[in-house]
Amino acid sequence: MKYIDPTQLDLLDEKVVKINRVSQVVKGGRTFGFNAVVVVGDGKGHVGVGLGKASQVINAIAKGKENAKKNIVRIPVINGTIPHKIISKYDGAEVMLKPAAPGTGVIAGSTIRAILDEVGIKDILTKSIGSNNVHNVVKATMIALKSLRDPFSIARKRGKTLQEIFGS
Repeated sequence: MKYIDPTQLDLLDEKVVKINRVSQVVKGGRTFGFNAVVVVGDGKGHVGVGLGKASQVINAIAKGKENAKKNIVRIPVINGTIPHKIISKYDGAEVMLKPAAPGTGVIAGSTIRAILDEVGIKDILTKSIGSNNVHNVVKATMIALKSLRDPFSIARKRGKTLQEIFGS
């Protein structure tokens, strides 16, 4: 998988998917920390997800954003939706993404919606099956999006045009 240089992109502001407070019991009592799952994207088919951990919420979000910028990938988007249906699994979380007709909107839970909004997908049907652990759902969604096949390369491989494959 080829990662993209974030300096060349016009990134939108980040979206915080989840902030989680964690604690560790030490000799003097409990120490609290935070972790944040953050998504960055340009709304034109580029998205990255990162996890940041720190003792302050703002620092955790900043670290998550920097981590997300390092993991930006290109996602094929055709007419505001994905090219084909895909199901992906990570640990206990399973995610199904299905293309939808124009005007449908983003039918998704909050975790998947955050990623799809940053990619720039306008019409899609999704279903999260199994675990609702945010970390696993985010990873399953990213695996699904990375696994999407680019319709231009498929058409070139088949020796056809996109109009012949998609019909219109």
